[in-house]
Amino acid sequence: MAAFAPKTILFCTFLLLLRTLPQSRAALDTHYYDKTCPQAEKIIFQTVYNASMHDPKVPARILRMFFHDCFIRGCDASLLLDSTPGNQAEKDGPPNISVRSFYVIDEAKAKLEAACPHIVSCADIIGIAARDVVTMSRGPYWTVLKGRKDGRVSRANETINLPAPTFNVSQLIQSFAKRGLGVKELVALSGGHTLGFSHCSSFEARLRNFSPVHDVDPTMDSEFALKLRKQCPKPNRDHSAGELLDSTSSIFDNDYYKQLIGGKGVFGSDQALFRDFRTKWIVESFAKDQSLFFKEFAASMVKLGNVGVIENGEVRVNCRVPDLVAPGAYMSYILAAWSPVAKASVNKEDARTVKYFTGNRSSSYCEGQAPTLVAIKSALMAAGIDFN
Repeated sequence: MAAFAPKTILFCTFLLLLRTLPQSRAALDTHYYDKTCPQAEKIIFQTVYNASMHDPKVPARILRMFFHDCFIRGCDASLLLDSTPGNQAEKDGPPNISVRSFYVIDEAKAKLEAACPHIVSCADIIGIAARDVVTMSRGPYWTVLKGRKDGRVSRANETINLPAPTFNVSQLIQSFAKRGLGVKELVALSGGHTLGFSHCSSFEARLRNFSPVHDVDPTMDSEFALKLRKQCPKPNRDHSAGELLDSTSSIFDNDYYKQLIGGKGVFGSDQALFRDFRTKWIVESFAKDQSLFFKEFAASMVKLGNVGVIENGEVRVNCRVPDLVAPGAYMSYILAAWSPVAKASVNKEDARTVKYFTGNRSSSYCEGQAPTLVAIKSALMAAGIDFN
């Protein structure tokens, strides 16, 4: 490991102490970054757009990432934190194993740190990116409220609180209600399934031995069920097998609701929306009127984005690592927190976890006076202290 000079240690210790100061409150505002990082949304959009051109799966993955983040501890980017030897993080919980494209957020964060260090939170990046992937998929546009702070806690066992694809409507209503979301928001946000794909494991229970009376879920269209049985045989040796969640899965539209009316909902929880009187009429309304669906989806995304907003969080420098490190944590995590983004994070690979190493690369972020002073100034400003 590289040796640290006394002056280097002093600078790094000073910066660490600054980051323990109380953080500003997260009052959401559409103009939150207008003065501190006016190019933020442009940087995020360009990053997401380029990634989507390279990989058409990115839009559905980013939208799902936003849902799964907000439904656990609120919209605090806790889903982005990597697991550590002492803690299994949300991203490694069973429902999130298939969540991908974290590298897109990493890349956006790296560009933002270069443009305006320690200003834009990872939570806001996810929220803006989710809006952008919907819009670029021909869906609605809405103004994202900004100013969220990033959380420091991420636990895999809390992912049990995510709505399951086997839920009935009563369970779905209860789950959404805990986040302050009503029945209309439930049906509108479920429409996010118009983008994306599901592996067989999430719906195969509907295809065989469904109940003592029915081999196949009777709410599923018989021809559609036959198609899915062929795509998901028993035993299934193709772990990538599955089904698109609607027939126009790369376009954000109201086809998802038309599929439900036709008995072609992939998840049991989706098809249940058309079978229950509390939600059926909303499904029918959205199937008939796409503009109504777009309006309600946009409004519901704004409301979801307000769930669990942290008042005293932080703005992470690296979305995979909390800036405030608990006593006794590995030095490699502390060092990694100084870097704009871990080197491996911006690779065009879908690595779920990035390993950090001590040595010349990591220590250089503390040894160089210029980047250290910039980081100190950013920390002072974030804490409400006038640097000049």
